[in-house]
Amino acid sequence: MGGRRGRLVLLAAALLLAGPAAAQRLPSDAALIDGFERVVFGAEFTGALSDSTYLKRFAGPVRFRIENPAAIDRGPPVRAFLRQIRRQIGGLDAAEARAGEAANFVIHVVDRRDYQRTGREVYRNPFMRVPGNCVVRASYGRAGITRSDAIIVSDEGDTLFRRCLIEEVLQGLGPLNDNADAPDSVFNDTSKLVNFTPYDRVLMNMLYDARLRPGMSQAEAAPLLPAVLRDARRRARG
Repeated sequence: MGGRRGRLVLLAAALLLAGPAAAQRLPSDAALIDGFERVVFGAEFTGALSDSTYLKRFAGPVRFRIENPAAIDRGPPVRAFLRQIRRQIGGLDAAEARAGEAANFVIHVVDRRDYQRTGREVYRNPFMRVPGNCVVRASYGRAGITRSDAIIVSDEGDTLFRRCLIEEVLQGLGPLNDNADAPDSVFNDTSKLVNFTPYDRVLMNMLYDARLRPGMSQAEAAPLLPAVLRDARRRARG
């Protein structure tokens, strides 16, 4: 009975991540390219450690580590989503770090009471007020992202957790800006999506296309984007 119930819980989690998104229709090529440029070349948080003038992504393998000191064990849905992005983002070498292997993307799953403390440790600022219900910090330069830390609140409901998981992991891979005009996207903060949608799959497949590279300016990338988008549409349907 316990084993069957566990399988049903995991199945429900998988359906929640992958279900309704399949029915969504994608906008035009022009709208997709505009949305890509907004989230990839913009930056939600600006300042001395932020640069919105060039493309940001990991240049090599991404190795995740899950730190879950929260009361609820969120390991299964986190790992399910990591497997999903590995399958559905072409060009991205992503996996959970093995024992003894260094990680360059840490997912911190915390209870609300630990959110501020964890954020201050990640940002190495004991006085900052960490914004929102979840956040990701990416350290990057023109050679690419070197490390990301996503902080996700665990104990304020499954919907908030799953929304934050998808948004912060995807943003930590490179699209660091929001886009209020994006349809069916976790990069639109007004949406309540809890799925890795076809729209976001297209954008992520564009970002990790081998023809684009970290440090590339928007002007350098622009002539390549129609062909990159065509192939990303095909991969996102798979």
